[in-house]
Amino acid sequence: MSSLAKSELQEIRDAVDIELGSFLTQQGRYLDAISGDLKPVSQALTSFVLDSGKRLRPLFAYSGFVSAGEELSAPDIKAIASLELLQACALIHDDLMDGSDTRRGKPSIHRHFESMHVQDELEGFAPAYGLAAAVLLGDLALVWSNQMLSESGISQQQLRDVQPFNDEMRVELMAGQFLDIHEQTQKNTDLERSMKIARYKSGKYTIERPLHIGAALSQKHSPALMSALSAYGLPLGEAFQYRDDLLGVFGDPSLTGKPAGDDLREGKRTVLIALTDARSTEAMRQISRTYFGAQDLDETGVSILQEMIVSSGAKDALEAMIDTLTDESLSNIERPEISEQGRDVLAELANIATKRNA
Repeated sequence: MSSLAKSELQEIRDAVDIELGSFLTQQGRYLDAISGDLKPVSQALTSFVLDSGKRLRPLFAYSGFVSAGEELSAPDIKAIASLELLQACALIHDDLMDGSDTRRGKPSIHRHFESMHVQDELEGFAPAYGLAAAVLLGDLALVWSNQMLSESGISQQQLRDVQPFNDEMRVELMAGQFLDIHEQTQKNTDLERSMKIARYKSGKYTIERPLHIGAALSQKHSPALMSALSAYGLPLGEAFQYRDDLLGVFGDPSLTGKPAGDDLREGKRTVLIALTDARSTEAMRQISRTYFGAQDLDETGVSILQEMIVSSGAKDALEAMIDTLTDESLSNIERPEISEQGRDVLAELANIATKRNA
């Protein structure tokens, strides 16, 4: 991949971090002026957003912008940085719904506030305090995302062009999140259902819609460009989520920031699990029912399920699906609607999204 594209993306990532830091500092002061009791809220959200993160959504928005042949201004960068606050909302609520103890190697937000309740010897029930705090902090991140966009300094026309895509992205994200929790209530796995969840919960929201938002910001977007970006973004978005599925089962905890086999412990009905179930014997399914989704699943149980996934051929099948989808995505960057600079950046981002280990 182009070293120029890598350098370009790092510059945008750094600029996004600066804008996020400035915005969060300003909002932290506002909360502190309301009450000193809100300081843990601003501190927790600031740390959650700034301490780590690949900034993929702003980077894909940037690539949509340059695919239209335009160059970003400072207000444009602030506008695309707002996507990281939507990501914070999604992750905080996702951890709460999944009962995850950690995120990026640190306590998840609900566990952080639960621990704070215990350490400060507060009145009431610590888990309920953590749960309520996480709901509210996730909601606040969602509000801040819209506020950062609307106060970014982009023109009113740009805001009008971007807002429909921003709204649609948020609706699709919430729809995917509900389908995800609903899937855990089903008595059987289903590959088509799991693929739809991957598309809406992650794929469209991580890649396709940020691409559209960036292109809309450029004010040189056209239906043909939006179609070309979708042809690139949708298959890559699914490949991105399937890589997540594999990391959720086989990832290195020191890199993912999550315990080994966390998705197995949470009983997540991902595409990987649907593929495994379809390839398993009835005896294998009986073993799976014993371990899959067990909150007290230990390393032995994780190893048993991992071996089952490998021996069934599901792991290799999903890797092949990732390769096929990535190839399909990359084949669409040669469309004439996409600028040469856009092609270089999109190719580099495809590599980042699918060849990662965290």
